[in-house]
Amino acid sequence: MTDIEMAQLPAGSVMLHDARRKTSRIVELDAFEIGAYPVTQEQMAEILGIAAQHPRRPASDLSWLRAVRVCNAASEWEGLDPAYTFNGEEVTWHVDSDGYRLPTEAEWEYACRAGSSTPQYGPLEEVAWTAADGVTTAQDVGGKLPNLNGLFDTLGNVWEWCWDLLDPARYGDYRVFRGGGFADDAWSVRASVRRGGAPRMHHEDVGLRLARGGFDGSDAAQGWSDAVDRERAVTEGALPSGWTPRGR
Repeated sequence: MTDIEMAQLPAGSVMLHDARRKTSRIVELDAFEIGAYPVTQEQMAEILGIAAQHPRRPASDLSWLRAVRVCNAASEWEGLDPAYTFNGEEVTWHVDSDGYRLPTEAEWEYACRAGSSTPQYGPLEEVAWTAADGVTTAQDVGGKLPNLNGLFDTLGNVWEWCWDLLDPARYGDYRVFRGGGFADDAWSVRASVRRGGAPRMHHEDVGLRLARGGFDGSDAAQGWSDAVDRERAVTEGALPSGWTPRGR
């Protein structure tokens, strides 16, 4: 398989903001690895045995469910224990696995910010493909400058799926994607912007970036907790302003 270049990030912390819920929290992270680039069409073609029309462009137009299966396929290709098991469309992350997986959104934001506290880690025209570039498709990875972690295209080009639920109290099984895409303006292409969709949803500007790292425990790691997700789904109240109830 075409090499998946991974960056090793040290332990650290990141503050996550949820503008719609008007909440903030600090997440302490253990060291982990994350892809220097989004997964490319060429890499996904080799992993899944499909054609790559534009080998160096990010793999996109894939659902969250397909993304987690790509992670497992990449693990199996390299002889690693898969991070996920499936019961129909219910996915379990085995947090002690060292196989490829989706980053948690805390990991993703920590990796994207690379120590920056500003909305973008550099001038957008230098670091991200956005609507300002006038492009109509995703562009080859690595065409703009990396952040200080050596990661390319974390902002712009394509959004990237994360493991976490977007808001279980309001959107059930919707999952988070981060980073903004080639058709988005500066307001969306920021390190803190959260969006998401149903596990079967797919769009031409949503792809993935691989992560690796195993942790002690069974239902919590790197800012994510299954128990907290379940509690929020039961206990949280009315929709905040700006939200559309699921199914409308």
